[in-house]
Amino acid sequence: MQTPPFVPPEINNLTPAALAGLIDHTLLKPEATAPQFEQLCREAATYRFASVCVNPSWVDFCSELLQGTGIPVCTVVGFPLGTILPESKAEETRRAVQDGAREIDMVLHAGWLKSGYQDQVLNDIAGVVRAASPHLVKVILETCLLDDEEKIRACELSRAAGAHFVKTSTGFGKAGATVADIALMHRCVGRNLGVKASGGIRDLETALAMIAAGASRIGASASVAIVTAMNAAKE
Repeated sequence: MQTPPFVPPEINNLTPAALAGLIDHTLLKPEATAPQFEQLCREAATYRFASVCVNPSWVDFCSELLQGTGIPVCTVVGFPLGTILPESKAEETRRAVQDGAREIDMVLHAGWLKSGYQDQVLNDIAGVVRAASPHLVKVILETCLLDDEEKIRACELSRAAGAHFVKTSTGFGKAGATVADIALMHRCVGRNLGVKASGGIRDLETALAMIAAGASRIGASASVAIVTAMNAAKE
């Protein structure tokens, strides 16, 4: 499991293999089929991505496919709105871990945060952290719904609740990751938490810009194209 300090790599020293090791290879489309998940897992094992990130109903399927590869399965909880009850998020997390998930990306309750319900947000995150223990928890802020003050508060609450990462977006909101948001989140959490850039990262240039701004993990479905582009650039 990745643990602090979370230090984004130097772009000038980044190799294609190291870049692959920062990427959660993601497939969250509701219409995705078993053959697509088989391909996802083959690609993850070949390129040595940080994880595959899939919906909970595909965790056991992908865990079996990746057995023995060392590539963990990441899943999403309370996805994509974050507004289900905390007890439901915790139970969803427990079941995901039982099925083989080793990383949990949970969606923060943006409405509670914006209402000033800090205790509820804290307890919501902490419940998932407890249910996932000892595995990684990333908190999805859905930054397009928040102002900067709210983003900072979300980062502080995530840290206080024991989460390991803060993450920009579900990929299903009205906007995805921005360099400005990554820089803000990284300033807020420092080396104590990682920052995952997710949402709209479809090419090498964007991925490298996010890492340069402070991202220590990237969520992408275009992972193979991103790493392939870096291989080509290094030749």
